Amino acid sequence: RWNCSSRGLGDVYKRQGHGGIVDMTHKLSPEFPTFFGVPGISTEQVFNFADNGFNLLNLTINEHTATHIDAPLHFSADGLSVDEIPVSDLVVPLCKIDIAARAAEDADTQVTPDDLKAWIAANGDIPDKACIAMYSGWAEKSGSAADYVGNDADNVKHFPGFHPEATAMLLEETTAAAMAVDTLSLDHGPSADFATHYAWLPANRYGIENLAGLADVPAAGATLVVGAPNHAGGTGGPARIFAMI
Repeated sequence: RWNCSSRGLGDVYKRQGHGGIVDMTHKLSPEFPTFFGVPGISTEQVFNFADNGFNLLNLTINEHTATHIDAPLHFSADGLSVDEIPVSDLVVPLCKIDIAARAAEDADTQVTPDDLKAWIAANGDIPDKACIAMYSGWAEKSGSAADYVGNDADNVKHFPGFHPEATAMLLEETTAAAMAVDTLSLDHGPSADFATHYAWLPANRYGIENLAGLADVPAAGATLVVGAPNHAGGTGGPARIFAMI
């Protein structure tokens, strides 16, 4: 019988033979870089402890800010909204595709079918209902909007993402429930057609953008727990996500 009264969950999992828990979530704040360049959240204090005996904030949030989910509805006419994603698809095996060395040399690099084949050769088949996560090292840039977004003189963004051919391979050859990136978009920055979004999300699979913590998880063997928002009809939303390793 577990007793969590005096110890954290990390200690519990260590006692059960796990290495611990890794937070995969960036802090949701007005300072976090966004796709459109404006703050993704604002707060208004409606009640304060000094005057009212309790604190309460009203939040105004763009669904697609900081670490968040892209629900199928985000890029489809009638896909699943975020509250309709099955709970069974929110606790899933994590597969980390490491392209960080390449991304350090080329901000526009993408996860390709060859990267997926290399992962399979090293780790075995992609597990059922997995989340396939791109690790590009971009999370470390999140303190600077200029570095994280990478806008050039023509206002073209530059950061890594999933190539449409890799997306097609995952759709055709796996049952993966989700794909994730440590950047602003499933598609790489220069994309003008959002081909990966338009292929992946209408298939009723979901995405995770701005994932943190990928440097601290193994290529295979971790379990991702996705604390998805549950607002009716949502196209996505900020999520608290952690990995059990």
